[in-house]
Amino acid sequence: MIDAAILTSYGASYKKVAAGEVIFREGQQAHFYHQLESGRVKWLTINDDGSEFIHDIIEPVESFGEFPLFDGEPYAATAIADKDCVILRLHEASFHQLLKDHPHYGFAFTKLMVQRLRFKFHFSKEIARHNPESTITALLDHFKKEKHYICSCCSKVQLTRQQIADMTGLRVETVIRTIRNLHDKGALKVDRGKVYC
Repeated sequence: MIDAAILTSYGASYKKVAAGEVIFREGQQAHFYHQLESGRVKWLTINDDGSEFIHDIIEPVESFGEFPLFDGEPYAATAIADKDCVILRLHEASFHQLLKDHPHYGFAFTKLMVQRLRFKFHFSKEIARHNPESTITALLDHFKKEKHYICSCCSKVQLTRQQIADMTGLRVETVIRTIRNLHDKGALKVDRGKVYC
């Protein structure tokens, strides 16, 4: 989101994180802006029973965990490296100075947070319907619109059924059955286990 050269000019440093390692935990105080350079990060909530609810899967050049840098509250979710990662980290005070010096980044963050919040409102409405088909369809429609997790050339969904379950709060068996039903209705295509929108 922010050019790496600009981040390093304000003192950002690279940090390597191994797959499975926790980057920060829900409830911890935030001290850094995080931007993924390589790898993949799961931004999630871990429920009391140990199950995960994935809020987002962060891909390279995306930021994550920035809410506390704007409101001073602790992290609202946990970030875990899904693959080996390289992350650019910038201290909170330097991040605030960067935004003062480059106000267009502040507007970009405002737009990003509004997009995330709008999706959460829309998606919460779908989850409240308790209809797995509409929930999964809404999730995939959002990703197709955002060109995220869906291949632009072939419309292949680049999420596992477990990841879809973790993003929707559904059981993986429900996701498997629902995807099969959507395929039978012609709403999705399943070919050799791969899902296409």
